[in-house]
Amino acid sequence: MKSIVALLCTLFSLGAWANQLESIRIWPSPDNTRIVLDMGAAPRFNYFTLSNPHRLVVDLSQTQNRVSFSEVQNNSELITRVRSSKAPEAGSYRLVFELKAGVKPAVFPLTPAGDYGHRLVVDLPYEDQSRASQPAVRNAVAGRDTIVIAIDPGHGGEDPGAIGPRKNREKHITLSVSRRLAELINKEPGMRAVLTRTGDYYVNLNKRSEIARKARADLLLSIHADSVANAGPRGASVWVLSSNRANREMAAWLEKQERQSELLGGVGEVISQTDANPYLTRTFLDLSMDKSRADSYAISEHILAAMGKVVRLHKRKPEHASLAVLKSPDIPSLLIEAGFISNPQEESLLLSADHQQKVAQAVFNGIKSYYRENPSSRTMVASQDVGQAALSARKHTVKTGESLSVIAQRYGVSVGLLKGHNRLQSDVVRVGQVLDIPSS
Repeated sequence: MKSIVALLCTLFSLGAWANQLESIRIWPSPDNTRIVLDMGAAPRFNYFTLSNPHRLVVDLSQTQNRVSFSEVQNNSELITRVRSSKAPEAGSYRLVFELKAGVKPAVFPLTPAGDYGHRLVVDLPYEDQSRASQPAVRNAVAGRDTIVIAIDPGHGGEDPGAIGPRKNREKHITLSVSRRLAELINKEPGMRAVLTRTGDYYVNLNKRSEIARKARADLLLSIHADSVANAGPRGASVWVLSSNRANREMAAWLEKQERQSELLGGVGEVISQTDANPYLTRTFLDLSMDKSRADSYAISEHILAAMGKVVRLHKRKPEHASLAVLKSPDIPSLLIEAGFISNPQEESLLLSADHQQKVAQAVFNGIKSYYRENPSSRTMVASQDVGQAALSARKHTVKTGESLSVIAQRYGVSVGLLKGHNRLQSDVVRVGQVLDIPSS
């Protein structure tokens, strides 16, 4: 009889505790705090907020807690305390997050991925956005603008990226290399760096481009470490947006009229002042995307040439891919794979401070080389060697992906003037063709 009762109690207990709260992880960032609840199974939940004092309450149905609150690492300025409270029904568990300010939380479950099982994610955006890190903007120095380079350390926080044979995580390597690159850029007169993340937290993929745009960046570089199932491949590579992705993104941008005013180079302002003419809008966006892709490819060639002098290359030519961080139609965007973390030897190199510095220095040299050869009259970089810049600006060798309109736009001349100066009979140019650039 006792054994039957014990069995019934066990079965009742298993039914009552259908899920487990296994850990609580808190990831503060400049814009929000993310809370991750690691669950034994898919969570069933409800949540609401309270004021006076501010609290977020999360009810987990049929869940047993296995977390010691004293062991939860909390570096968030928003969350003051994590505790439990009386659950609304038997078998459930109530979590309470005491807060310094009111929030509008976003709460959503995530299915198992990588090393993680079921999770319940809570994003708490800061209502006072003044606490968020303000991106650097262009500085007028002696009447000239600073070239702004946005650096995106791949992954972060809840997203570890690739994991090497020795369990090292890509997100830490990308942040370290990015910081080294930013330091080099910030030491260069006429250049400034802005990081999409400065710590171990996750930034939405679409928001990475938005951060670059708000900083009025001239270039966006996303730093990553490659990984494949085979441990053999080694070497760095540079990726640019494929034409298919460019076409898809163009359609998406056309549907978002309210965001078009954020485009750089005056394109957004022109679009916002039109009478919503779809053909005119398409023309402006086509020009912007064409120039962005051509510039991306040209910059990637300079970076690969510089990297090839100091590190092994996996591919000596820029590769094309459909990657979210490359999608911006108004900012030249590159993804740089610093090496293969899946290769044991390269994993060790990527962890080395000396190697990280080599990679950062090579990327910086490539950026600087490009802007030296393609100066803009508004920048300090262009003014540092006026004679050489003027000489190099008089000739242009056509590169893959460039059109006559793109080249004319780059040098600030009309297509007609460029054609007439070079005695061209059509708008078609070929790769390797050398054009004389007339005075504007």
